[in-house]
Amino acid sequence: MTKRSWLADSRTAAVLLPFVGLVLAIALWWLATIVFSIDSYLLPDPGDVITAFKLQPAYLMEHTWVSLVETVEGFALSILVGVPVALAIVRSVIVERLLYPLLLAVNAIPKIAIAPLLVVWFGFGQWPKVLMVLLVCFFPIVISTASGMKSTPAELVELLRSLNASKTQEFFKLRLKYALPQIFTGLKVAISLAVIGSVIAEFVGATSGLGYVITNSGANADTALAFAAMTLLSIVAIVLFYGLVLLEHMLLPWARESR
Repeated sequence: MTKRSWLADSRTAAVLLPFVGLVLAIALWWLATIVFSIDSYLLPDPGDVITAFKLQPAYLMEHTWVSLVETVEGFALSILVGVPVALAIVRSVIVERLLYPLLLAVNAIPKIAIAPLLVVWFGFGQWPKVLMVLLVCFFPIVISTASGMKSTPAELVELLRSLNASKTQEFFKLRLKYALPQIFTGLKVAISLAVIGSVIAEFVGATSGLGYVITNSGANADTALAFAAMTLLSIVAIVLFYGLVLLEHMLLPWARESR
């Protein structure tokens, strides 16, 4: 039996290693700006980014909150819409054949091309941003949920039916349990895309949000502020992703990954 290293098994290492990776990335970034003498308006060093954040912390946090709310609302809406659609696909071959080509077609459309249309249809408020998040999250949630539901072993389904289990019992006691790990995989993919979706929507006609800050600071050649906004965006994505991982570990202790 192969002996696993402390770094692979230790909980302390699991917490420390991401910070080590982050520190190494920041060190390489800083070193590159010094070695190649890159002007700060082209690529600010980490010190410039920290200074930009210290100069306008309230402004940046206000726009971070706007992007966070749009992301969470759009993500929740994509679950509310996507999971029932996936269940309909699993239960009916006709629905699957009707919807799958449409889903693939919609997913193939570049979302940046849809953003201006959403503004035309729904105005400059929050709805276009939430709908953009819905569009980017919808496909992975539908695919992962449908695949998870279909992965239930046929012999277990037959066994449950031989015991006269109802459709509801079959769904909640068997199919949903087998599908949950794949559903969470889709949710983790979708939550990262949700952050991207909210920023794409804020690039068009927005007056708030981190996407607006990035666009506005880029137009003013304030790249340090743009990098500060992108850093906050990354932090939001990391927090949301690991929040889902924690929820998965709490709800599905039997499904933890084994290596």
